[in-house]
Amino acid sequence: MKILVVGAGATGGYFGACLARAGRDVSFLVREKRAEFLQARGLRIADTGHVSRIEPKLLTAQTLDKTFDVVILTVKATGLKQAIADMAPAVGAQTLIIPFLNGMAHMDALGAAFGTGKVLGSVIHLVSTINSDGDIEILNPLARWTVGEQRGEFTSRIQAVLAEISVSGYDLLAVPNGLSAMWHKWAFITAAGVVTCLMRGSVGDIAAVQGGDVFVASVLAEVAGVSAAAGFPVPEEENANSLAFLTQPGSTFTSSLYRDVTAGLAHEGEHIIGDFARRAATYEVATPLLDLALMQLRVHDIAVLRKG
Repeated sequence: MKILVVGAGATGGYFGACLARAGRDVSFLVREKRAEFLQARGLRIADTGHVSRIEPKLLTAQTLDKTFDVVILTVKATGLKQAIADMAPAVGAQTLIIPFLNGMAHMDALGAAFGTGKVLGSVIHLVSTINSDGDIEILNPLARWTVGEQRGEFTSRIQAVLAEISVSGYDLLAVPNGLSAMWHKWAFITAAGVVTCLMRGSVGDIAAVQGGDVFVASVLAEVAGVSAAAGFPVPEEENANSLAFLTQPGSTFTSSLYRDVTAGLAHEGEHIIGDFARRAATYEVATPLLDLALMQLRVHDIAVLRKG
């Protein structure tokens, strides 16, 4: 299969590099500035002290002129609109689109642009960042990719894609209901974003203060209620694991949303928490803690705009 990875950042770069190292036919669609950087330095991944490097096949919006069998969309929500326009020439009649974005709003946008039937459900678990050298740095050994049809059984096209993307470097999990997996991850990252953004700290520091664990449990209960109202109840075991993770003593974990906000970067607050809260309102599920976190993020954004 011919695979196009849209973006070569901390997530897309890692998974794309894994596919390329395994001999898959992978190209990366990137902005011109990123293309120049990668042409000069290569796509480098720093993982537990070891640095690997590949020479990526690069395309830009100006040079993309053919269709691909699979398009893997790895940009952040802030770049979604432009990415849809840039990748359009790559999407043919039989092309499958596998998004890496968190939340669900992008599924509506991709369905509207290319047809719902072309879009698979997908969830990525990877803790990584672009370091000061411009390389991808892996911050946690967890690397997992979950893929499935939005609803339904294991189809022949899923089986074909799974065979192609089953390579070393990450765990691959096939599920019959991709939307369910996406909702469950969305619930978790929403909770993690609310917890760390509201308390302005790591989960270990939050757990260390009186009432911290109760606060985290309350946030998890809110998101679980919304997911259940949407038709995707979070399993009790998964909720228990989330609570344990977000109250682990001494943990330095912070959400990517919190890291972006505190670094003064563009963030996905509206895409993750905002859209979650809007859907909660349509289901008439009360989410006071989510609403408070969203208000704080919006006030933060006004202050940033005023300074800028």
